[in-house]
Amino acid sequence: MARMTQTARDQYTRMFAADGTVLLHPDRPQAKYRPMRAVQNFRMLMKDKEDTAAVFRIFESLPSKDFLPRIARLALSETGAELRRTEPRLPEILDDHAMLRRTPKGSLAHAYCDFMEAEGLTAAGLVAEAERSGRPRFPDLVEWYLNRSRDTHDLFHVLTGYGRDALGEASVLLFTHGQNPSQGHLLIGYAGAANIKKMAKGSKAPVFGAVREAHRIGKGAPPLIAQPVRQLLERPLEDVRSALRIPQPVKYRECHRVWRAEGIDPYNLLASREPAEQELLAA
Repeated sequence: MARMTQTARDQYTRMFAADGTVLLHPDRPQAKYRPMRAVQNFRMLMKDKEDTAAVFRIFESLPSKDFLPRIARLALSETGAELRRTEPRLPEILDDHAMLRRTPKGSLAHAYCDFMEAEGLTAAGLVAEAERSGRPRFPDLVEWYLNRSRDTHDLFHVLTGYGRDALGEASVLLFTHGQNPSQGHLLIGYAGAANIKKMAKGSKAPVFGAVREAHRIGKGAPPLIAQPVRQLLERPLEDVRSALRIPQPVKYRECHRVWRAEGIDPYNLLASREPAEQELLAA
C-alpha cells in the first residue's frame, strides 16, 4: 500500500475543528503497512481470543488509505462537533451503570448493562487493553475518532445480538468493517471464520454465511460512530435496532442451533472433541 505523500499529510495537519483541535497532530507517526506483523498478531489472537491488545496491533499494522478523509468528514462536521461537546469521553457514560439503570426497562442502556455485567466487562477495561498496545497518544481529532471507535465496540455486540463467542466476535468485526472499513476487520473476521470452521470440523453450521450476513448488515446500517450514544441508550432497544436498520442475526443463531444439536458448545468449540483431535486442531 502506497504511503501518503508529505504534501497530502500536511494538508490534514492544517485542518482544525471549530474549537481549535487539529485533525492530525504533526508529531503523530504515519502508519506503516506491515502485513506480517498483522499475521503474527492474528496468530496470537487465535491462541487467546481475550488478547485485545493483539487486535489493536493488527489494526495499526493494516492502515486504511481513506482513514484520514473518513475522520475529517465526521470530526469536522456539525455532527462531530456536537458529539465531542456532549460525549467527550464515552467510558464515563458507559460505566455509570447506576445512571444507565434509571432509564426505562427494555432500553438499550439496560441491555448494555446486562451484557457488560454478565460478561464481567467495563468500558474502562477496554481502554486499558488498548493502552497495552503501546500506541502513542496525541491531542488531535484522530485520537478522538480512534477512541470513539474503540468505546462503541461492546455496544455493537448489544445492538447486533452477536455474543462474545469466537463467531460472535468475528461477526461484530465484519459488521464494523461494513461501517468503517479496514483490512484489520477483514483479516480477523474472515480468517477467524476459517479457523472456526477448522475447530468445528465436519459441522454443518453456516459459519461463512453468518459472517457474510454480519458484513451486509453493517453496510446497510448508518455509521454508529456518528450516532448520539447518550440518546440511543435512553431509547427502547428494539426501536434503536429498527431505526439503525439492524435485523436479527439469523445465520449466527442458526450456527449456534446446529452446533448444539451436534453436541458442540458454541463458546468452546473444542470442548466436545476427543483429546487427540483437540491437539490436532489446535496445532
